Amino acid sequence: MIPFKLTDELLVKIEELIENKRETELAALLAEVHYADVAEIINELDEEYATYLLKLLDSEKTSETLTELDEDVREAILSNFSAKEIAGELDELDTDDAADIIGGLPKGIVQEVISEIEDREHAKDIVDLLRYDENSAGGLMAKELVKVNENWNVLTCVKEMRAQAENVTRVHSIYVVDDEDKLKGRLSLKDLLTTSTKTNIKDVYIPKVDYVNVNEKPEEVAKIMSKYDLEAIPVIDEIGRLVGRITIDDIVDVIKEEAEKDYQLAAGISQDVEADDSIWQLTKARLPWLFIGMMGGIGAASIINVYEGAFVKFPILLAFIPLMQATAGNVGVQSSAIVVQGLANDTIKGEIWGRLGKELLLGLVNGLALAFVFLFISHFGFNTSYMVSLTVGIALVTVIVNAAIIGTFIPIFLQKRGIDPAIATGPFITTSNDVLGILIYFSIAKVILNF
Repeated sequence: MIPFKLTDELLVKIEELIENKRETELAALLAEVHYADVAEIINELDEEYATYLLKLLDSEKTSETLTELDEDVREAILSNFSAKEIAGELDELDTDDAADIIGGLPKGIVQEVISEIEDREHAKDIVDLLRYDENSAGGLMAKELVKVNENWNVLTCVKEMRAQAENVTRVHSIYVVDDEDKLKGRLSLKDLLTTSTKTNIKDVYIPKVDYVNVNEKPEEVAKIMSKYDLEAIPVIDEIGRLVGRITIDDIVDVIKEEAEKDYQLAAGISQDVEADDSIWQLTKARLPWLFIGMMGGIGAASIINVYEGAFVKFPILLAFIPLMQATAGNVGVQSSAIVVQGLANDTIKGEIWGRLGKELLLGLVNGLALAFVFLFISHFGFNTSYMVSLTVGIALVTVIVNAAIIGTFIPIFLQKRGIDPAIATGPFITTSNDVLGILIYFSIAKVILNF
C-alpha cells in the first residue's frame, strides 16, 4: 500500500469537487483512502466543506473518521449534525471512541444523543464509561471484550465466544471470570483447540494475568503495557470485577500526549496549547516562564554589576561570561533530561544520593576534559595570562559539576513532591544555572586573581 500524502493540488481538487457538488467523483476519489487520511483532509477544510464531505461518506467510514479528527474540528462539524445523526455514527463505534465523542459534545444535547442510539445495550455501556474520570483507566477502556465463565465447558465456551466476538473489532485475549464476573485469568487459544469439548474451563485456564484498576492513571497503564509488551490489558473495578479492556492503540495516544506535554513543559510552556490557539492562550502558556527567564537575566546582571571593578583590571573576564552561562545551561539540561526520562520510564532506582554522586563524578570528568581543551585554546587563541586561564578553567569545572548536580536533584525532588519533573528542564534549569554559573565564576576569579 502506497502511503497517502495530502498535497495542495489534491486539496484544491477536493474543494472544487465539493463546491460543484460532484458527489460521484468525490466518492470515487476517496473510496480507497483510509479513514485516517480522510480525517487529515477534513482537518484542512473549512467547516462547511468538512461537514459536506463527512456526510457524503458511508456510515462506517464516517464513524471511524470522526475518531481521527482534531477535537476542535470534530466539535465544529458535529454542531451541524442532528442528535439522531450523531447517534447513528456512534452506533458504529466501539464504546471507548463513542464515549470520547459524546464527552466533547455540549451538555445540552448529550442526553438527547444517547436516547437516539438504537442499540440500548451499546448506549448503556457508553453511559457507564462516561462516569469515569477521563484521566483514568476507566475513562480509557472499552467495554467490548471476550470473556468466558470458569464453570463452562469448552463446547459452551466456543459458542459464547462466537457470539461475543461479533461485537469486538479484534480479539486480543480471552478472559476468564467467575459467576460474579470477577477476573480469574485468561484462556489460551491453543489450549482451547487441543482440549476435549467436555473439559471445564477452570481446568485449563491460566490464572496469571496482568490487569489494572479502573482508577489507575493512564501513564501507569502505559508503563505496564510497555514493560510486558501487551496488546491489551483487562480493567477491573474496586471489587475485582472485569469491566473492560484497554488496547494498544489507546495507549499509543496516551504516550504521544505525554511526550507532547513533557516537550512543552521542557520548552517552558506551562499549558497544553497548539499553534492554532489564540494569542491570549499562547501568551498565558508562555509568559510565566519568560518572566522567570527575565528575572534570571536580571539576577545575572546584578552579579556582574557587583564585580564591575574586575573588568578594569582583567577585561578578558568579560569575554568568558557566555562560556560559563552556555556550558552551565547545557550541562543542566542534559542531566535533567536523562533523569526526567528515567523517572518517566521508571528506570531510576535507589537513593537520591547515589544518583547525585554519579552525576558529580560525571560532571567532574566532563569538566576536566573541557577545562583542558579551554586552557589550550585560551593560551594560543586568546593569548591570556596563565593565571586568568587557570581561573576560568577551575571555574568551568566547578560550574559544570554544580549544573550536573542541580539538573539531577531538581527533577527527583519535584517527583517526590508529586510535581511533574518535566517542568524542571528548559527555562527553570537553564536560568538557575546561568545565575549560579556567573556567581561561581566571579567568586573563584576574585579568590584567585585577588581583585
